[in-house]
Amino acid sequence: MKHCFFALALLPFVVPSLAARYPLSDNIVGTAFLNTFDFQAIADPTHGRVNYVDQATAQSQNLTFASADSFVLRTDFKTRLNPGGPGRNSVRIRSKKVYTTHVAVFNIRHMPQGCGTWPAVWETNEPSWPNGGEIDILEGVNDQGPNAATLHTNAGCTMPASRAQTGTSGQLDCNAAVNGNTGCNVFSNDARSYGPTFNTNGGGWYAVERTSTFIKVWFWSRNDAAVPADVKDGASAVNTDSWGTPAAYFPNTSCDIPQHFNQHNIIINLTLCGDWAGSVYPGSSGCPSTCVDFVDNNPSSFVNAYFDFASLTVYS
Repeated sequence: MKHCFFALALLPFVVPSLAARYPLSDNIVGTAFLNTFDFQAIADPTHGRVNYVDQATAQSQNLTFASADSFVLRTDFKTRLNPGGPGRNSVRIRSKKVYTTHVAVFNIRHMPQGCGTWPAVWETNEPSWPNGGEIDILEGVNDQGPNAATLHTNAGCTMPASRAQTGTSGQLDCNAAVNGNTGCNVFSNDARSYGPTFNTNGGGWYAVERTSTFIKVWFWSRNDAAVPADVKDGASAVNTDSWGTPAAYFPNTSCDIPQHFNQHNIIINLTLCGDWAGSVYPGSSGCPSTCVDFVDNNPSSFVNAYFDFASLTVYS
């Protein structure tokens, strides 16, 4: 009892200065990705025109490549597909570790681009989805920016229409059973946050902070003067209070974060067509043919369909 009283007594003084400071727990660079992530050779849950391969296949086909300061994850760009056969070889990886309260910073030089592409960097608890929640940090389709940061949950988690963020709110109900699993999405106000424009500007940083009371997502383009020093330098600790207004802010106003979000793995994947990219193809993207036909018959169009990660740093 004495220990609990002491902690509670100090809480008003300690929390403002320390609540947003996190020490480094994982510094993942280059070949470290191969040891800290599992390759998921599974059927695509989003029904994309891809064939997720295991690590040995990915490395033998150069779908993943790791050097001292780079980790590349891509789709095949050489094979013309049989319409009745499997999809285009691609890669989906999931972190071995799980996280609850944490900050993750993704330093990305290049993201997959091209018609039919659907790249994603996200966190979830797959076995309990959607009950364990999902946080989409980077996601989009068919080169159509900007980035969308989204939560997907079971029923009972909604977001306020007005909140402290620079992005624009879409749907406010996070329930995956509503409106075809749209989730409560927030669209970035920065055109450099997704697709070819992101790549032309040398990439940038995405960051997510998850606590028991809120989830925040930030984006900074490579040469943005506002990139915090601790983000840019991959510091041994970060203080998110100094990062400014996030692109997306998901408070616990009408969403109990611990109730709707379990411990999460980090997932990085590239699918093609599928439930989202295929359903809106070609839309306003100017993409030719149908999505599946384009993927099957135009392998060279996927030469730029790759992630290049400079690093992933996790603080908890």
